[in-house]
Amino acid sequence: MIALLSIFTLFLTVVYVLLLLFLIKGWANVKEITTTGKTSFTTKVTILIAARNEAESIHLTIGDILAQDYPTHLREIIIVDDHSTDNTAEIIRSYANQGVKLLQLNESQALNSYKKKAIGRAINLSTGDLMVATDADCRMGTAWLSSIVANYEIHNPVMISSPVTYFEEASLFELMQTLEFAFLIGIGGAFIGNKRASTCNGANFAYRKDVFYEVGGFTGIDDLASGDDELLLQKVAERYPGRINFLKQSEAVVYTHAKPNLSEFMQQRRRWASKSTKYKDKRVVALGLTFWLFNFMLLVNALLGFYDFYFFKLFLVQFLLKYLFEIFYGLPILKFFKRSYLISLIFIVAPLHVIYIVVIGFIGNNKKYSWKGRVVK
Repeated sequence: MIALLSIFTLFLTVVYVLLLLFLIKGWANVKEITTTGKTSFTTKVTILIAARNEAESIHLTIGDILAQDYPTHLREIIIVDDHSTDNTAEIIRSYANQGVKLLQLNESQALNSYKKKAIGRAINLSTGDLMVATDADCRMGTAWLSSIVANYEIHNPVMISSPVTYFEEASLFELMQTLEFAFLIGIGGAFIGNKRASTCNGANFAYRKDVFYEVGGFTGIDDLASGDDELLLQKVAERYPGRINFLKQSEAVVYTHAKPNLSEFMQQRRRWASKSTKYKDKRVVALGLTFWLFNFMLLVNALLGFYDFYFFKLFLVQFLLKYLFEIFYGLPILKFFKRSYLISLIFIVAPLHVIYIVVIGFIGNNKKYSWKGRVVK
């Protein structure tokens, strides 16, 4: 039994290290560029936002979008109010004279995927050729939209995944989330850098309208509440391999907030984990399973170490390699986000991350969760 556990642990550790080397290479393959010198544009863009009970901050997001340096005559803004119970719709409506269009969902029957319904309705009404999706609680600089469109017009991708990060952290817990979230954004960028698309974030996501319809939109993935980003990305990647870009550009970064408490954090991560069973590329699922198994065996070896010191030594080797290669992987990503100092938190985050990954693996795909005041799956 000891020999079998040792061999299995060694195999998982080697695969985990190889995966991190793959990610390090992929992130390096995506070159950091700037397109701020481009001032002439021809693409009609539709900015899409699905909003539910965002009265507290949606005016900030709308303000940032209206302040974009992109030509006004080439910009359309559609915000869908998803049955808000606060005055979100009234706030959106107050910007009508500045070109902000309000669409209100009025579904008589309960849905499991309100956000996909909202985005799909907005796309049906849109007049743009390039859809640019963000969230109602996000902030962005004035060159956000022009940097995305410049990449689109220069390189001709069918889809663009752009970076998202947390900001205005108010606690150590939120800073720890920023570190972990940077690692997740890096995974999406690294896979694209290696000519494979796996993950992205719907808070900063652009795609051609005709391609959205060509792949059937959200058909086939509309049984999950989440997945308007990653599952759509994978549908497009299957049809257009190599035509998806990751925009590693500081002007393109979108900023949002970490979760203020553990309960909301776990609900969010459970929602993200629920998408994994629908991934079209089963190699990505296999890699995710290997990642989970590696962390599971870390926990197993740590517990077995109380009975046999050999397993504790095995655990220490695993953990040392985990620390070392995750630091090598994370530093370039944090440098891009200008938050290199956060790497010091890895000594706190890494052991907690092991437990969190194992727990999410157990509950992520078989439990309902709360999202925007609804219980969905």
